[in-house]
Amino acid sequence: MNWTPSTREIIATGPTEMNIAVLSGKGGTGKTMVSVNLAKVATSSTYIDCDVEEPNGHLYLKPENLIREEVSVLVPRCDPNICNGCRECVRFCRFNALAFSLDRLTVFSDMCHSCGGCSAICPQEAITEHPRMIGYVESGQSGDVCVRTGVMNIGEAAGLPIITRLLQSLSVPKKGITFIDCPPGSSCSVMESIKNTDFCVLVTEPTVFGTHDLDLVVELVSILDKPFGVILNKNIEGELNPSEEYCLKKNIPIIGRIPFDRELSSLCSEARIASEESARFKELFQNVLNNILETAG
Repeated sequence: MNWTPSTREIIATGPTEMNIAVLSGKGGTGKTMVSVNLAKVATSSTYIDCDVEEPNGHLYLKPENLIREEVSVLVPRCDPNICNGCRECVRFCRFNALAFSLDRLTVFSDMCHSCGGCSAICPQEAITEHPRMIGYVESGQSGDVCVRTGVMNIGEAAGLPIITRLLQSLSVPKKGITFIDCPPGSSCSVMESIKNTDFCVLVTEPTVFGTHDLDLVVELVSILDKPFGVILNKNIEGELNPSEEYCLKKNIPIIGRIPFDRELSSLCSEARIASEESARFKELFQNVLNNILETAG
């Protein structure tokens, strides 16, 4: 596709507050590789890594001047000297995070959803809430790209509060494109990552399994009424693969085809950004970004 003057101007100056989410039905499809390369070819962009269980965008972007911010959730704590064992809190909790045994209240903090209900309902006011750190957010700079990464502590059950903290930056007025590197799959954390986005990019592989997982995220973004397009990664030219057939059957726009390429694989294995290492790949990702902007309209 040829570049138009309007598209060149958009990439040079950055559309105001455009948020693009990059998703995949499973891990390993190339979602992060696509995200970091798009962030680099777009001028003055923001990259947000919401895959808080295994963030790896920073390995490519290598941000500097990092600022770390701890993320905590509130969990209940009971004063046994005040508690009279009425068990109102236990009956209230729908997540089974509380149990009363051996004449004292036990709190299973990993199961707590920090709703605050137990503290509010306690007739003796024996329950108070206290912060527990579950991870952190790091912010830094990689050239023209602002990088925000969420990291969840090992052993934590859910990273939704970290994703929420990461995405608070979307409420700050700015120019340029924000690329949100979502967790894989179609879970609640993915829904949280894409709820304030303008366009969703679905990255898939040319296999039967890739098509199955693609169908899951297509259903998700359709339910949330998000405009979207598909990138076919590891694409072999001249072969009609299952994922491409699926898109054609469903009338889903294909906004990019990334080749099954030894040079690209080598660059990725060394955590190098292909669009910065090769003019060929820079043109490829610029064209993908061009297609995204035109499809998003």
